[in-house]
Amino acid sequence: MSIKSSKEMKRYNHLLGEIEATYHELSLKLNISDSISKILYTICNFGDSYLLGDICKYTGLSKQTVNSALRKLEEDDIIYLEAVNGKSKKVCLTEKGKEFADRTAFRILKMENEIFDAWSAEDVERYLELTERFLFSLKEKVEKL
Repeated sequence: MSIKSSKEMKRYNHLLGEIEATYHELSLKLNISDSISKILYTICNFGDSYLLGDICKYTGLSKQTVNSALRKLEEDDIIYLEAVNGKSKKVCLTEKGKEFADRTAFRILKMENEIFDAWSAEDVERYLELTERFLFSLKEKVEKL
């Protein structure tokens, strides 16, 4: 059975691709890889440290990709790992890492906040509600496979 994508689904997929391409372009302009950009962004979005397992979850990157990027960041004295509750590890920014994050991840966060600040509170809430609804529905369908 063949199911064609609806006009709306094609538009949605195109927009998702364009958004990802724009973030990629942004990472290039900041002179960092996409994976390092996503990792730093995730850490900065929650402070100056974040649990390693949650970084994998929230970036959508594989554990192998995250670990490779973290090794590079450690070598460059951007982050260090700290043991938490036995097996868990927390990724922490060094002082050099905080300065680096100011020039990279925080610039991305600032751009995004400026966009949301230009929208009405209702538009922001509606956008987030619909995105969350789509995500939960998709997760339900994936679980049923």
